[in-house]
Amino acid sequence: MEITFAQSERSTLGIEWEIALVEKTSGDLVSVAGEVLEELRQSDGSEHPQITGELLLNTVELVTKVHRSVPDAVADLLGMLDEVRAITDPLDVELMCAGSHPFAQWFDQQVTDNERYHRLVDRTQWWGRNMLIWGIHVHVGIESRAKVLPLLDGLLTYYPHLQALSASSPFWGGVNTGYASNRALMFQQLPTAGLPYQFASWEKYEEYVADMMTTGIIDDHTEVRWDIRPSPKWGTVEMRACDGLSTPQEIGAVAALIQCLVDQMSDRLDAGEELTTLQPWFVRENKWRAARYGLDAEIILNRAGDERLVTDDIRELLVTLAPTAERLGCSAELSQVNLILDRGASYQRQLRVAEQNGGSLQAVVSSLTHELRHGLSA
Repeated sequence: MEITFAQSERSTLGIEWEIALVEKTSGDLVSVAGEVLEELRQSDGSEHPQITGELLLNTVELVTKVHRSVPDAVADLLGMLDEVRAITDPLDVELMCAGSHPFAQWFDQQVTDNERYHRLVDRTQWWGRNMLIWGIHVHVGIESRAKVLPLLDGLLTYYPHLQALSASSPFWGGVNTGYASNRALMFQQLPTAGLPYQFASWEKYEEYVADMMTTGIIDDHTEVRWDIRPSPKWGTVEMRACDGLSTPQEIGAVAALIQCLVDQMSDRLDAGEELTTLQPWFVRENKWRAARYGLDAEIILNRAGDERLVTDDIRELLVTLAPTAERLGCSAELSQVNLILDRGASYQRQLRVAEQNGGSLQAVVSSLTHELRHGLSA
């Protein structure tokens, strides 16, 4: 089968941000997305073009337009966040974002009445119902289909950097899991989720999708839910590995890092260079280490198996990418990666709040809603 890869302007980007709806006093999740989306209908009765529902009724998703710069994309998200708040504030509903909710239980949640979601839950059963998780997806435009899979493979080398910076799901159903990102390991339980295969050509990717469709595993390529995947409809590479980011500053930082990585690697491909890629077993180990240890992970850097503390490699990477960031207009956002390193990733901040409040997970939710509303100060 042939999968057409859409025309896309190089290094443009779009961001999808999943937002949880929580009751202001208790901090527990509330299934009011239907009411929120109904209030957001346009004057002609149509649905909001950029604010949508998700698998569960405790979530709304904000989807940006296509932008050339990270600042513009973040501003787009914040404008939509204000639209949602205009509806949720009078309802005493707060907004938060993290890879997981600290104490909510999956069996209390309502699935959105959508045929696609019903099929997913019917097939995946317990694991599907357990997808009480939130993430952020960043699309980066790729101008040539020939670059898509090399860039995907190159991004896998930086998977642990992005996973560690965004890790925000240390708690699950009221339990401290001991992981920085429990979401990363939960989501990969779905049949087509997890790490992507490393294909040598677009034709091999097409063969894979054809095999999956022939055997009824998927209906179309959009149901391949890899952590990093081609998005042929939009002409992008889509980074889906990140936990939900708790503040606008973190969104800007991580999106800038992703955009700069893709653009810099695209330059290297244009120059005839080979990108650094890792054996699949090293990629898998790096994912586990970043999920388990977050910013304290010792990661594998290259095919020789050299290792380094992920934070040290991130700081060096910021220097390497600085010229790219200046050209793309996201230097300020890329520098905010240092804010995450200095203040701690969301999982670290959540653990600190719990410790400072006698283990109270309601206090953790309160801190997350405060951060989303007021930002992460220096």
